[in-house]
Amino acid sequence: MTDLDSMRLTEWTSCGGCAAKWGASLLAGLVSDFPAATDPALIVGLAPFDDAAVYKISDDLAMVSTTDFFPPLVDHPSDFGAIAAANACSDVFAMGGRVTIAVNVAAFPEHFPREAIAAIFAAAAAVVAEAGGAIAGGHTIRNPEPIFGLAVQGLVHPDRIFRKEGAIAGDVLMISKPLGTAIALAGGNDEHKAEAIAGMRRLNRAASEALQTHGAAVHAVTDVTGFGLFGHSWEMAERAKVMFVFDYANLPLYSGVADALQRGVRTGGDPRNREHVQQHVSAAATLTEAQVAIGYDPQTSGGLLAAVHPSVEAALVAAGFIAIGNVVDGDAQIVLQ
Repeated sequence: MTDLDSMRLTEWTSCGGCAAKWGASLLAGLVSDFPAATDPALIVGLAPFDDAAVYKISDDLAMVSTTDFFPPLVDHPSDFGAIAAANACSDVFAMGGRVTIAVNVAAFPEHFPREAIAAIFAAAAAVVAEAGGAIAGGHTIRNPEPIFGLAVQGLVHPDRIFRKEGAIAGDVLMISKPLGTAIALAGGNDEHKAEAIAGMRRLNRAASEALQTHGAAVHAVTDVTGFGLFGHSWEMAERAKVMFVFDYANLPLYSGVADALQRGVRTGGDPRNREHVQQHVSAAATLTEAQVAIGYDPQTSGGLLAAVHPSVEAALVAAGFIAIGNVVDGDAQIVLQ
């Protein structure tokens, strides 16, 4: 029998978590070649893309559909299953929806321990249940490296969908989780890694529900994952044609991340994220390269990033959000000061 506590899932793979995603530049080129959708009921698809697809069923009901999967970024099977599930469910929450059902998307080596697979599936099922849904099936294939994730379906009112676009000058930028998951795992000690793992296991359900209570005061929402803070916020700023100004002093970081960045710790997703968005980012001269690097760190199961009216800032802070910047008039760009 396999000792799951001593298992090292990261030894089975070369790149894990959302850092395994294709770079945004390559992905944008691929998506642009997809044929345009012709079904008018598809109210959110690829033109423009968002965190999930949304299909209108009736005047007061729409289906939210998404999928996300990746190789292990942590060692314990239960952590991997829980993080993968929380990450996949996050796209539904980023659209303002509620999770209903999910199906497993899995690939494992033939000699991969069965106890580990069972632990991954069980942890994912528990997280989906916490999200308000249930595992309804799945598909498993053979693969040299383990890969796991979910296809998740949810429901939302067609008039209450959160979108990436919509930010306006005067909005406050708020985030629901700390930054630095990849750096914490790559360069932190055991306590730092445990803190980041706990954060990645935490669902964005409560954060989404807090935003939903404020209705029209919430102007734009996304979740911060593999493209990092700068990459995902650039999508919001570009579509709204506004400037996002972040205050470095207010950015919440997992413990040990600032020190690891100062020591030069970077991950494989960093250069891909820089290639995509660096030309749209400017930073104050008083900030070091290490401080700016946090914006390029690929996040796994990161927080919701929202542009909201200042009148709801205090209520969202009470709900666990952190104010990290503002939206201002100007050409679309990202500023770190």
